[in-house]
Amino acid sequence: MEIVRATRSTLAVILAGGRGQRLMDLTRDQAKPGLDFGGKYRIIDFTLSNCVNSGVRRIVVLTQYRSHQLLEHLQLGWTFLPAVMGEFVHVLPADQTHSGDAWYAGTADAVFQNLEDLQSRKPEHVLVLAGDHVYKMDYRLFLEDHVYREADVTVACLEVPREAATGFGVASVDADDRIVDWIEKPTDPPGIPDKPHLAFASMGIYLFRADFLYEELRRDAQDPHSSHDFGKDVIPGILGRARVFAHRFTRSCIPNLDKPPYWRDVGTVDAYWEASMDLTAVDPVLNLYDRHWPVMTHQEQLPPAKFVHSGPYRNGMAIASVVADGVIVSGSMVFHSLLSAEVRVHSHAQLQECVVLPEVDIGHHARLRRCIVARGCRIPPGLVVGEDPVLDGQRFHRSPGGVTLISQRMLDRLG
Repeated sequence: MEIVRATRSTLAVILAGGRGQRLMDLTRDQAKPGLDFGGKYRIIDFTLSNCVNSGVRRIVVLTQYRSHQLLEHLQLGWTFLPAVMGEFVHVLPADQTHSGDAWYAGTADAVFQNLEDLQSRKPEHVLVLAGDHVYKMDYRLFLEDHVYREADVTVACLEVPREAATGFGVASVDADDRIVDWIEKPTDPPGIPDKPHLAFASMGIYLFRADFLYEELRRDAQDPHSSHDFGKDVIPGILGRARVFAHRFTRSCIPNLDKPPYWRDVGTVDAYWEASMDLTAVDPVLNLYDRHWPVMTHQEQLPPAKFVHSGPYRNGMAIASVVADGVIVSGSMVFHSLLSAEVRVHSHAQLQECVVLPEVDIGHHARLRRCIVARGCRIPPGLVVGEDPVLDGQRFHRSPGGVTLISQRMLDRLG
């Protein structure tokens, strides 16, 4: 009962204003949390679903960059929580009438600029979440650790090999998982006491005692030397004078049989492609078919996918692929790919290891390999991508991992 009461007194704050510049044209016109993922979802749906499934149903979403599509998605898909029960998903856009520079200077500043709204809701705990990560987590177990330890702050941490932790904020902990030091992108990450070959990498998920958060945000806002970021400034600044603990994601992740805990920051073209390709596996690490922990989203009323034509040289087929509603594969071959809603693949086209976002039309005889095709593209008949790296790099964006990103803006330049 104590955790149930604590959950109801928790306010979730989702930071959803990120530009996602490393995703190139995928986020040219929208914020990263609103990017399509998995055929039918938006990235932010995973964090929102974690909240609702965990019973944390007082949620505010802070938006900033290119937020129109994201706002529309939230309005259409996330207004089902009953206000009469005190449950809601409220959107708080960056407010240019606020004194100062108005646009958020960092993650801590984003929360600080909305401090009055947070305080008016009188939470006991504030759960600060990123809206641009893909994972499944039971925040009740996170909250249970926080309450049991009487923590001022608890930081969710992923256990990663030490050599892989150099790109993260890393927590150094004692035997009780109390954080004693915090290092941003260390060259030699400290190990976990009981698992010295692993390090605690921050997931960008923080749980605060509400009164403590308000005090620290005011303190940070007055510091002219601060970049006003939780990971770079607030967390390191409170060590030694507050009770700050690491929470092991292995305890609260939603397991998929014997698979390792799943958390992805899909912030680059390669990472986005790899996470999408993961879903085409026979038994993917991220389980989208778990009815006990569903991922919710806004769903248009679309017809089922269809595969048409059957003949010696013209078969509509998809093998080892994820195919969403409204897709028509017409006399073409799709292998090891993900086709999002309302994609059309015309006769004699061939797709291999491709991630195709919604409303794309792929012309006759096109051949695409190891590509991401941005939403709404019109692939001309006969276009070949993925067979000549030099030519691909001249016409489109080719990632360090050899993935070619195709957008309509790039196609238009072909003439």
